[in-house]
Amino acid sequence: MMRKTLAVLYTVLALGANPALAEDPAALREGDMKKLALHEAPVALPEAALVTLDDAPASLAEYRGKWVVLNFWATWCAPCRAEMPSLDRLQAALPDLAVVPVATGRNEPAAITRFYEEAGIANLPVLRDPKSGLSRQMGIMALPVTVILNPEGQEVARLIGDAEWDSASAQAVLSALMAGP
Repeated sequence: MMRKTLAVLYTVLALGANPALAEDPAALREGDMKKLALHEAPVALPEAALVTLDDAPASLAEYRGKWVVLNFWATWCAPCRAEMPSLDRLQAALPDLAVVPVATGRNEPAAITRFYEEAGIANLPVLRDPKSGLSRQMGIMALPVTVILNPEGQEVARLIGDAEWDSASAQAVLSALMAGP
């Protein structure tokens, strides 16, 4: 019994003395974040042309140098619509992070605008992948899918399905990733 107590105490003290161990993103995953798959090594992103709401060219390269929460969604996708307000709140809570939704497939600009207004989305940009070029190249088979990109623009984690992105667990995981090793 004494050995078990000492082992637990040692573990607690070791974690407290070593912030790197305590801030392991994988150890911080709770709730929806348990679905977040952290990659062993970063994965390069394909180059793909995106457009803004008014069809101006856009690129993910504009976000290099920042951690990015890249969310693939569609106006017709109920789980996507349900999680979008939490992504908006995440952007407000962590301004050093870029939360970038990409409407993939056929999403009329008017429908996107209407949804943003109805849902009160105020902190997120509008990017579109109208021909699903980027989503196809990245193996996005269903929606929503959220990909975490490091400042070099590489994929380091992926979550399939919806999540509460402004939850304490999500913010802890993202903050730990941003803090680095």
